[in-house]
Amino acid sequence: MDPLLIGLAFAFGFAARLLHQPPLVGFLVAGFAAHALGVEGGAVLTLISDLGVTLLLFMIGLELDIRRLFRLEVLGTASLHAGVTTLLLAGGLFGAGAAGIAAVAGLDLSAALFLGFALSFSSTVFAVKNLEDRGESASLHGRTVVGILILQDLFAVLFLSVSSAKMPELWAIGLIAVLALRPVLLAVLKRVGHGELVLLFGLFAALSLGAGGFGMAGIKPDLGALVLGAVMAGHPKTKELAHSLFPIKDLLLVGFFIQIGLMGFPTWEHIAIAVVLVVVVFLKGFLFFLLFASCRFRVRSSVLGALSLTSYSEFGLIITALAVNAGWMEAHWPGTIAIAIALSFIVVAPLQQWAHGLDVRSARWLARFEARHRHPEERAILFGDARIAVLGMGRVGSGAYDDLVKQYGEVVVGVETDAKRVGFHRKLGRNVIQADATDPAFWHRLERVNVDLILLSMPAHDSNMYAAGVLRESGFQGRVAAIARFPDEVQSLKEAGVHIAFNMYAEAGAGFASHVRGNLDTTELLAEPPVLETTR
Repeated sequence: MDPLLIGLAFAFGFAARLLHQPPLVGFLVAGFAAHALGVEGGAVLTLISDLGVTLLLFMIGLELDIRRLFRLEVLGTASLHAGVTTLLLAGGLFGAGAAGIAAVAGLDLSAALFLGFALSFSSTVFAVKNLEDRGESASLHGRTVVGILILQDLFAVLFLSVSSAKMPELWAIGLIAVLALRPVLLAVLKRVGHGELVLLFGLFAALSLGAGGFGMAGIKPDLGALVLGAVMAGHPKTKELAHSLFPIKDLLLVGFFIQIGLMGFPTWEHIAIAVVLVVVVFLKGFLFFLLFASCRFRVRSSVLGALSLTSYSEFGLIITALAVNAGWMEAHWPGTIAIAIALSFIVVAPLQQWAHGLDVRSARWLARFEARHRHPEERAILFGDARIAVLGMGRVGSGAYDDLVKQYGEVVVGVETDAKRVGFHRKLGRNVIQADATDPAFWHRLERVNVDLILLSMPAHDSNMYAAGVLRESGFQGRVAAIARFPDEVQSLKEAGVHIAFNMYAEAGAGFASHVRGNLDTTELLAEPPVLETTR
């Protein structure tokens, strides 16, 4: 891969960060800049991009609950949206061609349906990356979005298999036996320890067994990685496996966004079509919003879920390339779709950041879409008599919760977005409720609760910063503590009004020493200096 690509990716990614935009926007622009300079990605960049997408789908599988795919908000929304969007987009494109618009004049009805179907998909990479960055993967709208994306991927695989007349190999039926591999895979995973073997095992499972096995059977390799991840899902060790793969997956996905930008520019006329398609993508997002609202989501959840799916997908390139090869549409369409995909990422990413702090009370016109009887996971929150709240019940939050209960008794409440994790904590006897602490509606209800101390232990720094800002603006009179990973995060939390910011990495040693002092009689131990005998 050309070293210039790496330099451009860093330069534009860093510039995007300085402008308070997601780095992926910079990576897309880096791809455009590289194309303008005549730089080509080549086979290495394609390989990096493919590996990143495969690992992403494998990690989605590790967190997948198959039962959620059959829930109304997932299966119903994905199916209805795909059908309506395909027909609307196809009708619009065919009508524009019939009206004499030159760029689409060559489209017949079948080609228009192909394009409408290609544009109905949302980008899995873009959506999941943004959900992870904002710490929303375990929320109701995050889990629903991931379920819809998985179903869209399945729709695309079925469509490609039928349209290309390429049936899987006969022995692909044997892939059902992959379900029997679960005990073996988990037994190996439990015995690989906690070092580099965990990472290697993840790469082996995702790339060799999943993608490699399904590819040999004539089935899309990415789907194999997703399926194998789902086979292993639900075991406690899979969280460590996903954590080990996270950095390498993020690095490889840089190649995906650069490659989208490198797709090249069609003529100005076709760029204009791409711009029109980017405007149309918001109609696609609005339809998702209406469908989520009809499933009794809160307005904020509907907006966040819809914006996560407001993009065009890389599958659109595959489907349009297939149609071009079959002679059903003109050769410029893959390039046009590539520009539309990249522009949809660039335009929507800032809106997702805006929606993260959306206050429905300040946008009353949205309130009319909120159902009176809400989804079970969106109902009112009751804190009871709790005086201390721990927001985010991961490993750090759970440890803090237990220690506070020991010190102050049953006056502590935990808040967690993941329903499965809430159930786990309740089985252990912890007082944990399910709610999204980054939802402004949550904080409005919290104002009516007699809480003296709030611990912000959510995994995403932006989520903790947002919560600290809302507390400061609401005039909260209690104490606020938060976790951080880096010194600059500690500083920004303190500037946001947090009283105590705990750097997990820097203060881990001090916490260990404190634990030792609390469990050993160090006074007696250090009364006489120990003598160390050495041999030469």
